[in-house]
This record gives sequence, C-alpha cells and structure tokens, in this order.
Amino acid sequence: MANYHLVILKKPYLNAILNGRKTIESRFAKTRPAAFGQVQSGDRLFLKVSSGPVCATATVAIVKYFENLTEAKILQIKQQYNEYIGGDDEYWHSKLDSKSGLLAWLKDATPIEPVRINKKDWRAWVVLSAREHFGLFDIKVDR
Repeated sequence: MANYHLVILKKPYLNAILNGRKTIESRFAKTRPAAFGQVQSGDRLFLKVSSGPVCATATVAIVKYFENLTEAKILQIKQQYNEYIGGDDEYWHSKLDSKSGLLAWLKDATPIEPVRINKKDWRAWVVLSAREHFGLFDIKVDR
C-alpha cells in the first residue's frame, strides 16, 4: 500500500523537479530524517514550496537509505548522485556532519493547481496520515 508524504522544497529545487533536471530528492540529518524507513517505491509525494502552496505531485520510483554516514561517505554520495540531486556546494557543505539520509528517485512529477494548506511548523517532510493530511487526500490528481 502506498503512503503519502508532504515534502517542502525551496522554489529552485521544485522547479528543477518539474522541468526534469532534478530526479532525486535527498534528505540528510544528524539524526534520522522524519521519513527514514517510511518511504517506499510507489509512494505519492505532495510537493510544497517553502512558505508557499502545494503545487505538484510526484511518485517515488526507488528509495535508498544511508546510516552511519561520515564526511567521506557523504562526499561519495555527492560524487555519485549530485547530477540528479542538483545540490550546490553550500548544500553539500551543510550536510557533511549528517549521520543518516535518504535518496528518493522521483517519477511522474506533475504540476497541480496550487493548494494553500495550514501548516505552521518547521518540518520539511511530513508522513501523512488519517489524522494529519492537511486536506491533501481530497486533491484529485490525474494519473
């Protein structure tokens, strides 16, 4: 069964996903990212601009998890995957002390009619549930 996620992105990254330049979404953190272990192939992502509306969806094609990361391992991930992640040097420098991470390969990225939701916290990735879905389960997406 597919899960649903709300993923918050800066506008340049969202634009890169929609125009096909960014095909992997990455999340790294000192502790396990919120979605660690909860994202799987076939999951639906609702893509929201930071401080803006939900304006696209995508499907997870493949997910890869990383634990016990070191600076060397992160630099190896950068070298291997950054062509598809599109992170600049500042992004990667900010991730060098991360211990866990995930890469989600995206497919079927599609813009939708922008939807404003009432989300006030700082979470950049929310695993949606029956209790917390911001009304996104009501959105009709053509697939």
